[in-house]
Amino acid sequence: MTIAVQKKTRIVLGYKVSQMAAKGKLAQIARKKYGIREDHRSRGRKELFEKLRPKVHPDALIESDENPHYREDVRLYFPKARYLRHLGQRGSIVGQGELKKVRFDPLFSLNHTYAMFRANMNRLFRRTWCTTKLPERLADHLELYTYYHNQKLLKVL
Repeated sequence: MTIAVQKKTRIVLGYKVSQMAAKGKLAQIARKKYGIREDHRSRGRKELFEKLRPKVHPDALIESDENPHYREDVRLYFPKARYLRHLGQRGSIVGQGELKKVRFDPLFSLNHTYAMFRANMNRLFRRTWCTTKLPERLADHLELYTYYHNQKLLKVL
């Protein structure tokens, strides 16, 4: 899931659900059980950026983590934008990934929004019986939650 968040307000500007290949400690077991999954994140990022292009000022400041794939997509879709990449920070306590050792986290609004999605959408809990079998159903759930999330923030502003 790729999301774009306005830094100051934490309003979700857009999101895209994409299938990704299994990775990590259980990848071999997952491939054996479910087969090899294709990675569609690049296509999803391009679709999201295409959707965001009319919403984002051409000279905007765009910030992300150090994912090497973002740079070329940002240059393609937002050629005049200033683009900054930030090294991700580790959580200071196990299980509290949003509590950072550093005083200032430049990606706090993005990380906090991801944490809110995980906390408020049962299918995104880290350990859950509730799973998403179809990406379209996760996208539907995200649509509902994003509307709720943004409406709640707009009332505060």
